[in-house]
This record gives sequence, C-alpha cells and structure tokens, in this order.
Amino acid sequence: MPPPDTMYCAQQINIPPQLPDILKNFTKAAIRTQPKDLLLWSAAYFTALFKGEHLPVKDRLEMNVATQKTDTGLTPGLLKTLHKQLSPRQTCSKEELQKKWRGLCLPMDQLETLLSLGSFGLDINWMDFFALGCSALGGTLMSSLKFACEILTEDEEGGAARIPFCTFVQLYTYLAQLDGDMPQDRISSFLSSLQAQVELQGGMIKPLDFIHRVDMDSAPPDSLNFSRATSRAE
Repeated sequence: MPPPDTMYCAQQINIPPQLPDILKNFTKAAIRTQPKDLLLWSAAYFTALFKGEHLPVKDRLEMNVATQKTDTGLTPGLLKTLHKQLSPRQTCSKEELQKKWRGLCLPMDQLETLLSLGSFGLDINWMDFFALGCSALGGTLMSSLKFACEILTEDEEGGAARIPFCTFVQLYTYLAQLDGDMPQDRISSFLSSLQAQVELQGGMIKPLDFIHRVDMDSAPPDSLNFSRATSRAE
C-alpha cells in the first residue's frame, strides 16, 4: 500500500494563493536591483521577506556602473537600501552589516576597507559608516555630502534634495575630522557660513547651498588612494 502522501496528479498539489504575487514582486525587485549574484541575493531577499525586514531592493533601476569610468561596487541606490535596512537602530553590529552587504552582492574587500578607514569595532555607528559610504561615491568632501543629501532627502526625485541641517553637520563634521589636515576652526567657520541660509529654509539644507564653495571642497580622508582602495576588480 503506498504511503498517504504519494502524489498521483497535479490537482493534489496545494499552491498557496499568495504565490503568484510573491513571485511577481520578486521578479520586479530583481529587475530593479540587478544583483551580481542572483542566487546570493535571492537568499537575502526571501530571508528578509520571511523575517518582515526591509528587503534588499533598490527603489529604481540604476545605470550599470560597470560601464562608468570608476566602478566602486557601491552605488547610491545600494547605499540607500543599506540605509533603510540598518539606520532605524542607529547602531548595528559588524556582523549584521557584513550580512546585509553580502546580501546586496557587494565586494567584501570594499567593506573591509571602509571599516578599517573608520576604525570601527564590533558595534558601528550607522551614520558614520554612511558618511564613509558617501565618500566612496563622491571623491571629494562636497560631492560626498551632495550624495548624502540625494540619498537621505524626502523630496521628490529631481527636487531640491533637502535634509535637516543637524544631519548635515553630523556627516560633514565626521568626514572633516577624519581628515587630519582639516583644522577645527575651518570646520566651524564653514558651518557658520551656512547658518543664515539654513534658518531661512526652516532648518534644512540643500546641495545648492554648499556645492559651489570651491574653497571648502577638500578631498575626503586618504583621498589619493581612497577610490582605488574601494574599487572592485572587474
């Protein structure tokens, strides 16, 4: 006598009614995110879905950075995804960051470079790491902060890209202090020069308020080797 769970026809297979929507959403997410390793990313996607966590999915499709002159591995869309995954608790463990980073198929050597540059321990202040991530994208201090505004803003895409000035101060101060050649009085002077415009904007700042200050456009920490160190091999 055959065991009771033997299947004789397709009608005996119970397909959950939610499955078509799950597969459709998964397909859309894969197209938007374009993971380098689909199997690795899929495992991260369904694990996050099962746990009710933020999915490792970009908001929109980005241009293939592999065709650009410099390919850092990290992109604005991927950094924004990491921010959504890790920012709610303000701090995250190194292990958790490594897991989320790997789930987005980013090069682990780039992560180790950023962790070493920031001298992070087992517990990581997320906004400090986020600032270094923006530096990996930007190449200069001002362009790094521009990326930060564009990633963090709640304005519509293509808008002013405003963020709270207190957040800008935190990011700028961290990156500037990490650069040993940036004196504290220069940091304070720059922030003070923005204060009047910020007050007119209800405590918000946008890239146009600071991006043209060429005299303050200092290179980020270890800038001579930073882009090279954080690039992934093609």
